[in-house]
Amino acid sequence: MEESSKPSLVVGRLYLIPTMLGDSAPLEVLPISLKRIIENVDYYIVENEKSARRFIKRISPAKPQPELQFNVLNKYTDPQELPTFLDPCIQGQDIALLSEAGAPGIADPGAEIVQLAHKKNIQLIPIVGPSSILMAMMASGMNGQNFAFTGYLPIENELRGKAIKSLEKLSFETGQAQIFIETPYRNEKLFKELLKRLKPSTRLCIASDITLVTESIATKTINEWQRVDIDLHKRPTVFIIQA
Repeated sequence: MEESSKPSLVVGRLYLIPTMLGDSAPLEVLPISLKRIIENVDYYIVENEKSARRFIKRISPAKPQPELQFNVLNKYTDPQELPTFLDPCIQGQDIALLSEAGAPGIADPGAEIVQLAHKKNIQLIPIVGPSSILMAMMASGMNGQNFAFTGYLPIENELRGKAIKSLEKLSFETGQAQIFIETPYRNEKLFKELLKRLKPSTRLCIASDITLVTESIATKTINEWQRVDIDLHKRPTVFIIQA
């Protein structure tokens, strides 16, 4: 009589967990289903352990913190360590990948883990939540059928100026809305550069502090922006142009 084979271990899932874009009440901007997920997951991949623990506590205050296990994914993480971050999944445990702000994998280092999960045939479960990039696009009134996210523009003045003109030209030729961001303390400098480099008829959307009480989203031509006094200093902001 043949010996029955042992059942194969069920592989865990990788949840892609969004977080708030500021100090909002979590369940005002995130789905209530997230509470159940957080309560059932003990393994986390995060950018910052301290802020991740604080987020988890706000979602599920009764969850025992000492039982949680974290792997930190940021610019200092050794790439050779990344495959080991998914070991709990291979062993049958679910893992949650947390962004520091917004959605994992969107302007976020989490994309590297997601790529590895695909290679390991781990089921990925993205959870809906705030993405400043998409929310700004939704509220901009620009071409939602054809848009591109460029990320950060060059810091050096001449290169940044060329990049701005190139994006405007591409938008004019294709009708594509062009989305980009900047480190909050350099917002004012970028805004002045946009006013200087873009044509008066080009539309510019400036979306700041999305989901916060100080949120402001406005789309105007460059000519109209020239007459507006706006404070962007240290405010998380998304810029969108369409020629």
